Formats: sequence, structure tokens, C-alpha cells
Amino acid sequence: MELISLAILGLLIVISPGADFVLVLKNSLNHGRSAGIWTAIGISLAITIHITYSLLGISYLISQNEMLFNAIRYAGAAYLIYLGVKGIFFSDNKTDLQGDTAPSKSGKHFLAQGFLCNALNPKTMLFFLSVFSQVVSTNASDNHVALLYGAYMIAMHFLWFSLVAILFTSKALQTRLLNMKKLLNQLCGAGLVTFGTVLALKS
Repeated sequence: MELISLAILGLLIVISPGADFVLVLKNSLNHGRSAGIWTAIGISLAITIHITYSLLGISYLISQNEMLFNAIRYAGAAYLIYLGVKGIFFSDNKTDLQGDTAPSKSGKHFLAQGFLCNALNPKTMLFFLSVFSQVVSTNASDNHVALLYGAYMIAMHFLWFSLVAILFTSKALQTRLLNMKKLLNQLCGAGLVTFGTVLALKS
């Protein structure tokens, strides 16, 4: 597969709506722009994990071991459902939205959320397995293309999700989102629960 095609494929995967997008949106709306960006950093760091085991061939072994693969799948599903339930039942009625103010919790908290959300997603693992099979060389010393592609994917995840955090905490959207905060929280929560449930039930 040509590198340009791989680059376009990677971009489409990054911007397609999924659990990562919903989590960044939820954290940005509730805790401010900084929280959303910390979540984006966590997601980007998780990509390094996927890249590492793809280069080492571990992802192939995981995908061939049904028990281990299912353990990762259920752990990821449980975490998404947990985050979703929190969003549905613990949404507040406050009518203020956070802009670029400091988050109410430590940045490490949101970084960990983003990291776990992405790292425990077996769909991401299988994507990197399929893509890196196109760029990984059998000669370990000749994997500069794979490393460059990995760096590209890390950068795309960070830039896209940081952009999401910035856009949804911008002044232009504040008034439109002001009276929808609780509903948006509940929709984000329902989305995470749905992603988690589908992940758990998918054979």
C-alpha cells in the first residue's frame, strides 16, 4: 500500500467519531479546554503503546489468542461503560460551561482517562496490526518508514483531539452549548455506554 494511501487512511481513522472523540468532548465541556487537551495527550501516548507492540509482533500474538484478546476487549468495554454511566447519572444542572480555564482536576487524571480509553480498545490494536503489516520490514534495522508512520499517527491524534477541545470550548460555541450542558453530558455518556456494550457483545 502506498504511503499516501496509508496517510489518508490514518487520518480518516483518527477523525471518525468514536469513544476517544466522545471522551475528549465530555471532558472539554465539563472541565475546560486544558482537560480536553490533557485527554488528547493521553490518547496520543496510548498510540505509542500500539505502535510498540505492533513493531514487536505482539499484537499478532494477542489477536491469535482468543482468551487474551477477550480479556482486553472486556476490560476496554467495562471502562467505557463506567465512564458513560458517570456521564449519564452524575451530570449536573449547572448552566455554565468551561472555556480555557484551569480544569477542576489534575491534568494527570484526564491524561490517564485518554490513555486507558485508547489503550484498551482492541479495534485500535487490530487497526495498527493491519496497517503496520504493510510498512514493517522483516529487517528490524530497516523500519524507519514504520517509525515515521507511527510518529505521523501520534501527531494526528494529538492535533485532531486538541482541535476538538479548542473548538468546543471556544467563545463562539459557548452560548449555543450553554443550555445543553446536561443533555450533552448524557448524550456523551450514552455514547460511551453504547461503544462499550457493542465492544463487549461483538464476537
